[in-house]
Amino acid sequence: MGAPELIALVLSGALLLYILSGGADFGAGIWDLFARGPRAHAQRRLVEGALAPVWEANHVWLIVAVVVLFTAFPPAFAALTIRLHVPLVALLIGVVLRGSALVFRQYGGPDSAHRWQHVFAVASAATPFFLGAVLGAVTSGAASERDLLAWIAPLPIATGAAATALCAYLAAVYLAVEASSKIGGASGETDPEAPTRELADDFRRRAIAGWIALAVTCAGCAVAAHLDAPRFAGRLFTAAWSAPLGAVAAAAAVAALVALVRGRFRLARVLAIVQASALLAAWGAAHAPLLIAPDLTVRGAAAPPVTLRILGPVLVGGALVVLPSLYWLMRVFKAPPPRPGDPRSGSPT
Repeated sequence: MGAPELIALVLSGALLLYILSGGADFGAGIWDLFARGPRAHAQRRLVEGALAPVWEANHVWLIVAVVVLFTAFPPAFAALTIRLHVPLVALLIGVVLRGSALVFRQYGGPDSAHRWQHVFAVASAATPFFLGAVLGAVTSGAASERDLLAWIAPLPIATGAAATALCAYLAAVYLAVEASSKIGGASGETDPEAPTRELADDFRRRAIAGWIALAVTCAGCAVAAHLDAPRFAGRLFTAAWSAPLGAVAAAAAVAALVALVRGRFRLARVLAIVQASALLAAWGAAHAPLLIAPDLTVRGAAAPPVTLRILGPVLVGGALVVLPSLYWLMRVFKAPPPRPGDPRSGSPT
């Protein structure tokens, strides 16, 4: 494995981290749209509380992916930005609208809050769809077509639907953990809308629904792949790496469903992350060594060796800065609240 392949792995890792973090943020916006029942306001408050400290930081992985693609694989960057201009622009508009709406509904006053709430939810659902459609177009070969609407094909559409379902599934699992970790915290004594077991159970049911939606859309991707990308479909179930990774994804999916049914939310979160990671890794293994189907390979799209030699140390140095910073951000803002009797809470035992 040479420098082009190693940097392609970094690119894939950045995209995976974006799905696991930023993608789950988009999924939370989807559940904001479907907040219903007597706890609808509490559900939306939980979504806002989960997103507020970290949602901007999660976009760092998308920025890393774009910069690595532009620097290390310029022919692929050119092909994507020209031939997939429509879904990529729609994706960026969704990112901007979602972030803006999340802020404007907080500070725009009660008259406009409802309108921004719908913008936030719709943009949250549309953005992962277009991200998935780009992945499907890269896999099927639609990204190599001159027609700007070639991405409107079975595999890109199915992949977009699966990406949306995956983000919704991850978000519901994360939010179930978020709600369960705050039950009995110091705020629960004074805030009537603090997370409760019923609220955690709301997101448990949503996580199961997201699991089912992901299973159905993944089956749709398999069917669409046989139509649009037969080479990829064949390798997905037979290649040396993709087949075992697919088996890991399936096993983790079953275990995650069992954990959700039993209310083991933290275990379900770990298993859902393993499931998503193995699923996307299997997809990448089946697609390799191509970067863009049908004929643009990782080595064929690589920048000159001198560029890759410079980029490697830059990525290592950036990781040494970014990873500890993100860890500290999560440590500070996402730690569970102290429970009554904990010396940190300031409340009596």
